[in-house]
Amino acid sequence: MTGAATTGAGRRTHADPLVRQVIGGEESEAAAGERFETVNPWTQAPAAEVVLSGEEDVARAVAAARAAFDEGPWPRLGFAARGRLLHALADAIDAHAEELAMADCIDVGKPITMLREFEVPRSAVNFRVFADHARLSTAEAFPNDLGLTVYTRYEPAGVVAAIVPWNVPLMMLSWKIAPALAWGNTVVVKPAEDSPASASLLARLASEVGIPPGVINVVHGFGPDSAGQFLTESPGIDRVTFTGETGTGRAIGRAAAGNLVPVSLELGGKSAHVVCGDVDLAAAAGLAARASFMNSGQICFAGNRILVEQGAYEEFLRRFAGAAEALRVGDPADPATEVGTLSSCKHFEKVSSYLDGDAFAGGRLVAGGPGDGWAVRPTIVADVPADSPLWREEIFGPVATVAPFESEVEAIAAANDSEYGLSALVSTDSNARASRLVAALDAGLVWVNTFPFRDPRAPYGGSGSSGVGREGGTFSRDFFTEPKQVVIQP
Repeated sequence: MTGAATTGAGRRTHADPLVRQVIGGEESEAAAGERFETVNPWTQAPAAEVVLSGEEDVARAVAAARAAFDEGPWPRLGFAARGRLLHALADAIDAHAEELAMADCIDVGKPITMLREFEVPRSAVNFRVFADHARLSTAEAFPNDLGLTVYTRYEPAGVVAAIVPWNVPLMMLSWKIAPALAWGNTVVVKPAEDSPASASLLARLASEVGIPPGVINVVHGFGPDSAGQFLTESPGIDRVTFTGETGTGRAIGRAAAGNLVPVSLELGGKSAHVVCGDVDLAAAAGLAARASFMNSGQICFAGNRILVEQGAYEEFLRRFAGAAEALRVGDPADPATEVGTLSSCKHFEKVSSYLDGDAFAGGRLVAGGPGDGWAVRPTIVADVPADSPLWREEIFGPVATVAPFESEVEAIAAANDSEYGLSALVSTDSNARASRLVAALDAGLVWVNTFPFRDPRAPYGGSGSSGVGREGGTFSRDFFTEPKQVVIQP
């Protein structure tokens, strides 16, 4: 889409629904003048026009980030000064929380209450935590018998490409760029094409609180033959961090490998939830509903592959169905809504294809099914065979599959029988059983009787088709820096 009218020099307002790229501290049109359109998934009406960044624009963004890193003050400010600016950005997020929440609500149909109460506040927390973590982090000193002083320095890596998914736009953006910035890097952000608004809003806030031009740049567009490919293939990038679909992650890994650029890839998941018969089944069913249907199931660590001990199976199903049916599905902008729409028509069609009766492959529908518009009601399919696509594939929608198990050994084998290794859940009242299951489950994160808290100081990531590497705390430090050994003869 090209040629639409614009107003003013930059700010997107309700009267001017244009999302611009941000390069070197300035909001601008694309060099080629091209735009694309986003759609509000609840109303199915156009939401905004978005600048379509081309190859020239991406190159300018990388050059701006490189200049800010090589010549600008940001890497040289020191941890305390950078930290003060990142805390100021966190304060600005809090002050503009409603604007940021509404941006993601409109772009992808996320329930506004979830954004107000969790995602936007957590985005501010990420900047505060990583600002303080970088300032307080320690480095190693190595004693020796030679009288030498040996220690480690952690130098910023350079220019970071951060490619952000549509399912948790602002919060995942903060998770990626907060540690990168805290350690002195500069960034070029490519948000998902379905959820561009909050990234440009955040970049504007960063400029307003005094973060120097070129430290945070934002380009918009798609993946192949668009901004995503141009960014990941750029020789000016020193790190690539990506969260998203596994196939896209593989393509990004190949592109980065061509330039010998380290990557951090947090990809898909099909998380198992082991429900033991000793647990309070009402609590376990409520936990399963949160883990399966939060954000309409559009979470990579959703715990929607549920294994229930045989003796508790039917009662759990009854309680789980009740919890699912009690969730309110509706307008994402309504504070009472608990389950919003799927993010797009294309994604709705994908998820709906799993709800065709022929796809159940012997399973039985216990609750849910298609809703109004692009919404899918919280859906439960029981007795799902282990070879069913419903059981094995990442649906990325509000669809939970449930099967029984007889023994702990059987539960562990079934839970680990997956190409994914991102996360898992355990519901049990036995500490000993919880310890055995936590040790045996192939997952980068395991929740026991809770969901979805993640500590930003702890490692997060997965194995297999769930990705490469870990982020969080010192793991983020190690990824976003170049560790340097220093040896001194006194």
